[in-house]
This record gives sequence, C-alpha cells and structure tokens, in this order.
Amino acid sequence: MMPNAPLIPVILSGGAGTRLWPLSRESAPKPFMPLPDGETLLGKTATRALALPGAKALLTVTNRDYYFHTKDVYAGLSPSMLLADAAYLLEPFGRNTAPAVALAALYAQAQHGADAVLLILAADHLIRDQEGFAQAVTRAVGTAQSGSLVTFGITPTRAETGFGYIECGDPLDDAPAALPVVRARRFVEKPSAALALEYVAAGNYVWNSGMFCFTARAILDAFARYAPAVLEAVRPVWSATAAKADSRMLEIDTALFAAVPDISVDYAVMENATADGAVAVVRGAFDWSDVGSWQAISDLTEPDHAGNRGRGERVSIATTGTYVHAEDRVVATVGIENLVIIDTADAVLVAHRDHLQRVKEVVGELKARGHEAYKLHKTVARPWGAYTVLQDGPGFKIKRIEVKPGAALSLQLHHRRSEHWVVVCGVAEVTRDDKVFRITANESTYIPVETRHRLANPESAPLVMIEVQCGDYLGEDDIVRFEDKYGRVPA
Repeated sequence: MMPNAPLIPVILSGGAGTRLWPLSRESAPKPFMPLPDGETLLGKTATRALALPGAKALLTVTNRDYYFHTKDVYAGLSPSMLLADAAYLLEPFGRNTAPAVALAALYAQAQHGADAVLLILAADHLIRDQEGFAQAVTRAVGTAQSGSLVTFGITPTRAETGFGYIECGDPLDDAPAALPVVRARRFVEKPSAALALEYVAAGNYVWNSGMFCFTARAILDAFARYAPAVLEAVRPVWSATAAKADSRMLEIDTALFAAVPDISVDYAVMENATADGAVAVVRGAFDWSDVGSWQAISDLTEPDHAGNRGRGERVSIATTGTYVHAEDRVVATVGIENLVIIDTADAVLVAHRDHLQRVKEVVGELKARGHEAYKLHKTVARPWGAYTVLQDGPGFKIKRIEVKPGAALSLQLHHRRSEHWVVVCGVAEVTRDDKVFRITANESTYIPVETRHRLANPESAPLVMIEVQCGDYLGEDDIVRFEDKYGRVPA
C-alpha cells in the first residue's frame, strides 16, 4: 500500500431483510439478527474488516434509527479493535448504495486524503474464511491503487437465480491462478434458471458479491464521469454534514438528502465503467453468503440423522428436512417434512422450503394491514435500553422496561395515557413536572395524562421496572418530546 494511504473499511448497514421475518424486523433488520452462534452479521463484518492488515478508521453508513443499536453491537466486540476511531454517516432514510458510497468517498478524501483506499462491505454478508478474504482484499488493494475500480466475484457453487452475475474477461496480470484478477466484461441481472445453468457451465461468470475496493479519487472521478447527477446532489449534502462539530457521528440533512437520486452504485457507476474497461474483478476463493433466506440460516447448523436442523428446544417425531427456531417454548413437530418453522414471542412463521423467497410477501401484507409485527419485536431496543410488551388489551398495556446505567428517557408527555411505574430492581430518578425524586425496588409512582416526565437511571447497575399504561390510545406515537440526550428532538 502507498505510504500514508490507509485502508478504510466502509460498512453499508441498512435494508429490511424481509425474507428473514419474523426474526428480522424493520426496527431491527438482518444485520442485527442473532445467528445460531449468537453473534450478529454486523458484528462479524466489523471484526472481519478490522482484522485486515492496514485497516483503520472504520466508517459505517447506516440509518439514523440504527445508530445506537450499531454502537451496542460494536461495544460487544472483543477486542475493541480500533473501534474508538469508528465514524458514522447517518442517513435519514435509504437512498440505495450510490449516494452512500459517494458520501463515504468524500468523507475518506477529507479525513485521509484522495489516495485512501475504500473497502466497501455489506453489513449482512457472512464470510468465515478470514485468511482467504484477507488475501483477496490484498489483491484488490494493489489493483485499486493502480486506478481501477475493483469488485469481488464469487465462483458459483450452484445455478443461483437470486444473485446478479459478472462476466469475466482477460486476466490483468500474471496473478496466481488461485486468485486471479480479471477484467470485468459485463454485469448481468439475476438470470432465469436456464441462464444460470449456462453461466455455471461456462466457467467465466461469477456472482456479484456487492463488495468493492477503490481509492477515494478513483470512485469520485468515476461518479463525475458516469453519474454526475448523483455527485452534484451529494456534494451539498457532504458540505452541510462536514460542517457539524462531531466528526465521528455525522447526521445527514433530511431536505438535502431527499434531492439525491435513489440508485445503486452498480447501475450508477460500475456497469458504465465496465464498458470502458475500468472495472477489475478479484475472483475470491473464500466462502460467501448473503444470508438472504431461511434456507441460508438453516445451512449454518448441523443436521441430525433425518436432515432436521434448528435452534432451541425441539422435539421431532417422524419429521425430515425441517428447520425449527424455538425461542421461549418447546416446538414439537410430527409427521412433516421440508418445512421451516420460526417461533418468536409474538409471531410464528410456517413455510415450505420451496416457497421461502415469498416470506417477504408476509411482511408486505402486515404492513398493508398496519400491523406492528412487520416493524417491531415484542422486545424493542432503544438508545437508553429496551422495553418488552408483556400484555395489552382494550385500554391498557403492560411493559417491562430496562434502563442502562447512566441512561435516561426523553423529557416527554402523553396526551391520551397515564402511566404507573413500579421499580423491580435498581434506582429510578423520576422527573414529574417540577419535581425530581428517586424511587427504589418495591416502590412506585404515577404519571398522569398531560404531565411532563422523565425516567433516568443514575446508578451503575441496570434499572428494571414495570410500567402499566391506561388510556384510550396506547400507540408509541403518543409522545411529545421536549429534551432528549439521543438527538430525537429536532434542534
């Protein structure tokens, strides 16, 4: 790598992961979903990126609503692996990958210089061969420093119709056959089954992994040439973002971002640059999965003698080829085959393996009905901790609330509900109108309708309490915030 030209891993973290409902929800999508080993895809991606030689200054481009969840995932990594230098670009809403990559390049150029090498990674890919991945990145970095735009191609292991493909051309150099770098000839959309079979048989097609490597200078020049409208719209966004005081947590202006085209970097830049011979492909020899369906999750666990897999407490009688995810209770199956059963606290999915791609239609139906199960789990993470809905019915809702040490909810009021708080363990500091007082385990307080209030945990141990809400409307949107340490009140 060139002197003073760092490798900047950029993690793009967003997307709903609708095919992995009900574990993946809009408020906690696929990158945050625990895998069978208990880790998350986001955590694995960050660990993998920061283990690379020369990697520094991890940059995560994500939704504003996922910022605190992302920080919690990173805080749980061991060791901390340079995450003290982690920076965040926070989008108010999704605009696909081209604006995200352009903003990341402008950030890297401003912070590290135009020769900084960006490694663009998706937060929801699974790669277990760290050594093979590192070798591919080393090859990609060397190629990127010559001015090429580099993508990573995965040798197909099957005729997959759910991935895009890249047709590979001639080698760029005399690289070893095990890890060649070749010229990209063209990008191909997700093919039919017949075409996918042809691509696998041809041997010069690879899966488009959606991972890229280039210098900040090269990708910005490519945007200027192939997608000037994107770059022209992104520059004022970056100017307004860069002017903010906190250079580690950069919130993107909503109005400016709304004017940015919604387009992928593949369409905006890579396909056009391929026609000019500017795109190189590193044919990675490592394993790779986008974990895009319950079939992919099932493949992460070992089967029993009947081909059954799963997680949690399960009983299988006359059952074959079935995957069961059990959380809080025993799931028993009798006389079935080739099903996927996902049991969570508030939703159950039962699907045949041949129809797993249609799980996203369930999410669409729930959204059309206005049902919160498409968006929220029964336990909902918040910047200050989490809450779990224990029971609700006409006129009431009961929650278990856990507040992190030193954390506080916003100063707020509700127009249509009152709240009763009972402390289970820890110490609660309560603000109620002009009064501030503390209550401890087995003590309670009452928050009337239209009363300004705040709950805080002043201690070093978690605060757990039970909240009983009463009123004619108990939706989460009945909150008027006045102050908030997590930036949820507009300036």
